[in-house]
Amino acid sequence: MQNEIKIFSGTASQYLSEEIAQAYGKPLGEIVLQRFTDGEFQPNILESVRGCFVFFIQSTFAPMENLVELMLMIDAAKRASSDYITAVIPYFGFARQDRKDKPRVSIGSKMVANILAASGANRVMTMDLHAAQIQGFFDIPVDHLDSSPIFLPYLKSLDLENVVFAAPDVGSTNRARTYAIHFHTEMVICDKHRKRANEIASMQVIGEVNGKDVIIIDDIIDTAGTLTNAAKILKEKGAKSVRAVCTHPVLSGGAYERINQSALEELVVCNTIPLKEKSDKIKVLSVAKLFADAIDAIVEHKSISKLFIPKN
Repeated sequence: MQNEIKIFSGTASQYLSEEIAQAYGKPLGEIVLQRFTDGEFQPNILESVRGCFVFFIQSTFAPMENLVELMLMIDAAKRASSDYITAVIPYFGFARQDRKDKPRVSIGSKMVANILAASGANRVMTMDLHAAQIQGFFDIPVDHLDSSPIFLPYLKSLDLENVVFAAPDVGSTNRARTYAIHFHTEMVICDKHRKRANEIASMQVIGEVNGKDVIIIDDIIDTAGTLTNAAKILKEKGAKSVRAVCTHPVLSGGAYERINQSALEELVVCNTIPLKEKSDKIKVLSVAKLFADAIDAIVEHKSISKLFIPKN
């Protein structure tokens, strides 16, 4: 007898959870968040989850409450005798804290991995971690989905004649190279030097972009400083057009203003994080079908490798 499947949503990802549940073909489970006058809150699952395969969908972007809510939902299901609990985290917050790069700092992504496992999660499903090796911080299985099957069909539909892919920094080189290989084209690197976090001191382009339609590939766009500076420099180097593909639209600070005033033709993102504002330059693609297919693969004990980058 197969375990019953229950899918629940945290408050931050309700919009996306509804899409995923619809794509999977099952309604969201009932859960409410009780809030106390002092700001404390408590999730309450309103239906039995005993012996069930339970999926909690919640991206852990700011505020910190989103992560805490996910932990409490997992704990509630564990104490209600769920058989197997999967934390579905389309955007995994704290992923940029993946190493000890200076004295006396925490490795936030490792700490969050420990907390999720301690809360009772049996598995984690996420997309485009800032660094793939973060999977090694977990002592439970991690399904690390790739956004390229979402972006590639859209990029092909643009029918650009002279495409070159760009990495906005050295850390994004592998990601940009994957797209370049798929399109059988070249790639360039925008090498940047930072003064401090979110502030760039200098940037230079390694490679030829004159007369090219450049597509910048990255996993996270936060303040948009790196991206808009890269677009400006690429245009100055003779690029015919500059677009950007970024999975997670954190978009903090003056990001929207920078994007609207930038040399970018468009910015294509996923709906792992809801947009705070609308912009004519930002196009959103949904990850719902990909996550629904991944949930089905887990339930049916199938491989998820077929969900990765499509074949030419």
